Amino acid sequence: MKENNTDNDNLPKRPSNFIRDIIDNDLETRKYEGRVQTRFPPEPNGYLHIGHAKSICLNFGLAQSYNGKCNLRFDDTNPTKEEEEYVNSIKEDVRWLGFSWGEKEFYASDYFEQLYEWAEQLITQGQAYVDDLTAEQIREYRGTLTAPGISSPYRDRSVEENLDLFRRMRAGEFPDGSRVLRAKIDMASGNINMRDPVMYRVLHARHHRTGDKWNIYPMYDWAHGQSDSVEKITHSICTLEFEDHRPLYEWFVNALGIYAPQQIEFARLNLTYTVMSKRKFLILVNEKHVAGWDDPRMPTISGMRRRGYTPEAIRNFCDRIGIAKRDSLVDVAMLEHAVREDLNKTAPRYMAVLKPLKVVITNYPEGQVEELDAVNNPEDPGQGIRKVPFSRELYIEQDDFREDAPKKYFRLAPGQEVRLRYAYYITCHNIVKDSTGNIVEVHCTYDPLTRGGDSPDGRKVKGTIHWVSAAHAVQAEVRQYDRLFNVSDLDAMEGDFRDYLNPDSLEIISDCKLEPNLADVKAGDRMQFERLGYFCVDKDSTSEKLVFNRTVALRDSWAKIEKNMNGN
Repeated sequence: MKENNTDNDNLPKRPSNFIRDIIDNDLETRKYEGRVQTRFPPEPNGYLHIGHAKSICLNFGLAQSYNGKCNLRFDDTNPTKEEEEYVNSIKEDVRWLGFSWGEKEFYASDYFEQLYEWAEQLITQGQAYVDDLTAEQIREYRGTLTAPGISSPYRDRSVEENLDLFRRMRAGEFPDGSRVLRAKIDMASGNINMRDPVMYRVLHARHHRTGDKWNIYPMYDWAHGQSDSVEKITHSICTLEFEDHRPLYEWFVNALGIYAPQQIEFARLNLTYTVMSKRKFLILVNEKHVAGWDDPRMPTISGMRRRGYTPEAIRNFCDRIGIAKRDSLVDVAMLEHAVREDLNKTAPRYMAVLKPLKVVITNYPEGQVEELDAVNNPEDPGQGIRKVPFSRELYIEQDDFREDAPKKYFRLAPGQEVRLRYAYYITCHNIVKDSTGNIVEVHCTYDPLTRGGDSPDGRKVKGTIHWVSAAHAVQAEVRQYDRLFNVSDLDAMEGDFRDYLNPDSLEIISDCKLEPNLADVKAGDRMQFERLGYFCVDKDSTSEKLVFNRTVALRDSWAKIEKNMNGN
């Protein structure tokens, strides 16, 4: 059963959970002849987000673990909101996360003809009827959680009349919204989903795959289970909001007498400081609160990829949070920890100065340039070393100098000595200010005997700062990101979610100075700027203008939380 054309084999085995327990039992009892067939069924009406990543890792991970298959099936039943752009972005995201569906790419629209035939079967069996009530009337007749529904006056139409009307709906004789096909189940059911749900609506809209062929389109609850049945899915895994839909899922397949997959629900992913709604994403994009679906502040997979998150980190995060039966709120710091943990092992180090202050080493020979050795990644000696130019004039961070240094300030200050990373000890002896009193230059002397950052006489300095040679510096723009929202649990807040947008979620720093080894980086390259954080080259970057996004800061709040939880 194992597919040959797959990238899944290299992924780690996932930990056990209640879904795996169900599958293990089904394999033991030979419920599905020893098969495991899952599917990931996104709607192509937006970009995937981190919540979808959890589902992708679960469904493809299960197939990989059990030598089964996972279908990629697009639920393209609403042509007014679907675009080919979304289809392409979804496929790109799944591949980027490290999964392959081989030839198992399907669309609900592949089954439109079969779904129509099955709908006629239910009509013939007296289990479906054409209703002329408006959408508002249908909602009114459906009742409430405490009051039963009221039957439609059209519920007892004859089989012949229903077939005639349904075929004319397909032929395009009726205007949008004028008629629907409903299942005839139980208007007094305690489960509102069973109160004669709508199966088809009249909709004259061009479909991105079927064109103008159809004038009626199936509803999700009708298309979903039958598509699973056609594809012989064994375990149809979905989030908890579909738990109340499961009786309807089972009613349809039983009424038709077709193959019945098993639906299993799990808790969706909720993250602090984050919304998980494509409808809200669309508002953010259309109202230009963000720069697009792939804005690095967005929790979309494309946004995280652009920000510099790695697929390995996202997979590890999804494994770490596990699969549960109850909804919970996961701290976004846990996701950032997974990203930081992965990049710490793989990202090369460089020096960059985001807010430069010029340092002149007055006793260093003018015109002299040295090539100093710098470690590319202390976590991976195999990455080797690089050469960094050192000269008389340097840039350091403005925050690494204080004219009036507070107590326990161990960076550069008048009369105070610090270590330049990979270079020398320097001591400040003078400062230069402009006409408004702003410091524009710091003059220092260096100790030539401390090359490499150590003193032969054994004296110690408490501060080490990074730097960039002014003559060799590469100019760049850096975009620093904070939380898109300024409250942790948006679902608990009243009012419009836009009221809680963080006005300081993006800071653009345009006059950054980078070491020359970064001159030839390409979009998507990830690295650590020493002492500053992890960064990624943005897609806007060009040879004329380098642009970097801060992926995540060096400070790891989740690691401290985890350490305290473990009592270490």
